[in-house]
Amino acid sequence: MIIILAGSILASCKNSSDENEPIEDPVEFTSEGELYLIKAEGDTIQKLDIEIADNDYERETGLMYRTEMAENRGMLFVYNNATLHNFYMKNTYIPLDLIFYGSDSTVVSLQENAEPLNEKNLPSGKPAQFILEINAGLVEKWNIETGDRFSAVRIP
Repeated sequence: MIIILAGSILASCKNSSDENEPIEDPVEFTSEGELYLIKAEGDTIQKLDIEIADNDYERETGLMYRTEMAENRGMLFVYNNATLHNFYMKNTYIPLDLIFYGSDSTVVSLQENAEPLNEKNLPSGKPAQFILEINAGLVEKWNIETGDRFSAVRIP
């Protein structure tokens, strides 16, 4: 029995060299909603198709194992309350910008150009209830700033 248990434990351990290898079947984008980025003054910056990460598994997985994402797409992380958050790029192959929003949907902080596979903490710095991940460089391109906001609609 001990030999079988030890064998199953060893078989389930991953080789560390495989840790940063893309998975065999790519994760496909699933449109779950539309999100509008809005300037503080009210002008619409951009419309995005989004995936919504609103449970523990989806929030823990995020955009891991993806090798690309269209410019008009993103992932919105939704939490029950505004709190401090730390994100990282483990198993994430796409460079990203992270936009942290307070409970009133206004930008409270930004993390730009997060490096793929980097496990360094990317802190919100201020309490956030929503976090939007988009392709790196878009925060600068679209001139997203603290005080801007979003409006989102879930697609049934």
